[in-house]
Amino acid sequence: MSDLLQRLRDRGWRLTAQRRVVAEVLDGEHVHYTADEVHARAAEKLPEISRATVYNTLGELVSIGEVLEVSTDGRAKRYDPNAHHSHQHLVCSRCGVIRDVRPSGDPLALLPEGERYGFTLDEATVTYRGLCPSCASA
Repeated sequence: MSDLLQRLRDRGWRLTAQRRVVAEVLDGEHVHYTADEVHARAAEKLPEISRATVYNTLGELVSIGEVLEVSTDGRAKRYDPNAHHSHQHLVCSRCGVIRDVRPSGDPLALLPEGERYGFTLDEATVTYRGLCPSCASA
């Protein structure tokens, strides 16, 4: 589960009403909203929040490393508050739903030495794709 609000408090980030509502929308497990989805949910709690404020806040959260920007297959960018919890993503190829997954084992170990081309590896990003239960049954 994301602990975004607490992390922001701990780092002394000024939590205005607008920033707080954006952080509240993003706080949780398996949260991968687009900026427009964040704005719509934030506006339910704080009707006067502007789209620009949401975009600026998301940009700040990404730049300080508290939120990850996730792009999949040319779809709209999504924002993931689980920036400090090691995980990969499972993406539905049809509807685009994203879930966090934590595979066992070291993904760096899966790349054979001959395929590293002299690179020193320090991280791997793996995206698993398939159909979610809703799309698979449709």
